[in-house]
Amino acid sequence: DTAFHATLPPAARTYALPAAWRERWGVRRYGFHGLSHAWIARRAPELLGHSPSALRIVSCHLGAGASLCAIADGRSIDTTMGFTPLEGLVMATRSGSVDPGLLLWLLERTGMAERELADALESGLLGLAGTADMREVLTRADEGERDAQLAVEVYLHRLRSAIAAMAASLDGLDALVFTGRVGERSAVIRARTVAGLGFLGLATDGQRNASAEGDVEITERRAKARTLVVHAREDLEIARQARAAV
Repeated sequence: DTAFHATLPPAARTYALPAAWRERWGVRRYGFHGLSHAWIARRAPELLGHSPSALRIVSCHLGAGASLCAIADGRSIDTTMGFTPLEGLVMATRSGSVDPGLLLWLLERTGMAERELADALESGLLGLAGTADMREVLTRADEGERDAQLAVEVYLHRLRSAIAAMAASLDGLDALVFTGRVGERSAVIRARTVAGLGFLGLATDGQRNASAEGDVEITERRAKARTLVVHAREDLEIARQARAAV
């Protein structure tokens, strides 16, 4: 599931850590959800009628786990997950990126055990709102529950920021693609994400977004960049790679 990110350039895959660590233990950013992002790298150009080399794509795999990938020429050039799947976005039961200094402070000042700290990092939406189910979080937020509202805002803030970072790695953006359980099923998350990214030329059509099913474009007519919803098909990507191997 990391193979698609083997094309990450040195600047995107390297941590600013001692060379001895990197050489001895292979410490680097590996990225995950590679099968899903690889499918998007092939499927999105098909839907838009372009060759992969003509598109700069940000793929948003939003499910229980969540990650983004910057795709150029059909290859991964940046991603949000790193050495482990904990880095990056807020997820259902993963915190996403946290200041490592905070973790050291907790270990040194509170006497917290390493196992307790590891368990706390497996929180994400669950830690913010008491549930890992985005549907439930959104329902509670609509009902005025403050913890759920905060959880949605934190989730969207991190997501928008990371999309903008991926677009910067691409030196622009031609298409934003939502996939994964949340990405495919939540019109609210898609609409609110894109609403904060107008400066990238993105805008969604409200009706097309609300009724999106399967692989479909939801771009607002005057938008400069395209927005798609694509059904995750890691199974087809596995089959394609297996066939290529034999």
